Amino acid sequence: MQRKIKNIFLTGIAVVVPIGVTVYILFFIIGMMDNVLALLPVGMHPDRLLGFHIPGLGVMVTVLLVFIAGLIARSWFGHRIVGAWERLFNRIPLVRSIYQASKQIVDTLFSGGGTQFRKVVLMEFPRKGTYTVAFVTGEAKGVPGILTGRTYINVFVPTAPNPTSGYYLIVPEDEVISTTMTIEEAFKLVISGGLVVPEAKMER
Repeated sequence: MQRKIKNIFLTGIAVVVPIGVTVYILFFIIGMMDNVLALLPVGMHPDRLLGFHIPGLGVMVTVLLVFIAGLIARSWFGHRIVGAWERLFNRIPLVRSIYQASKQIVDTLFSGGGTQFRKVVLMEFPRKGTYTVAFVTGEAKGVPGILTGRTYINVFVPTAPNPTSGYYLIVPEDEVISTTMTIEEAFKLVISGGLVVPEAKMER
């Protein structure tokens, strides 16, 4: 009886925790976007005009602002404005580093010709005999293959359970093991700390 109650309780945790975490993250994101409304003049604030608060209104306003910014940026006049801002940012040392880094990340994620995560591999890290999941981002052209004649690739090694941080490494292509895991499966594996293991086979 005790074992049965324990199993029911664990099943409840397995159902409630993912739902709770998802709802919490969604409300957190919506709350952050609602803060965009604070940028509006007091007289134009929707809460003041309507007399009550509408949750998620900031999301719609943010999407609308981004869409308008995209329309403006695609015009001749908007293109000139964006270019002027970029030239201004590039003249300020600290601002230039932040802007260029964030721009490269956005271009990589949303540009069709970018170098997004291409495939999932296994590699020995942080020492011989231990393996970790890594994402291939592209070939490391000219660095340092010129010296050795070997082909090197760029890989990103995520940390668990937070895959948004990790290590950028340049490794020989013949020293990684290709897998059939998808990017999504690999992220689940990392975030769960190995609890959610995909049914994927090694390619060699």
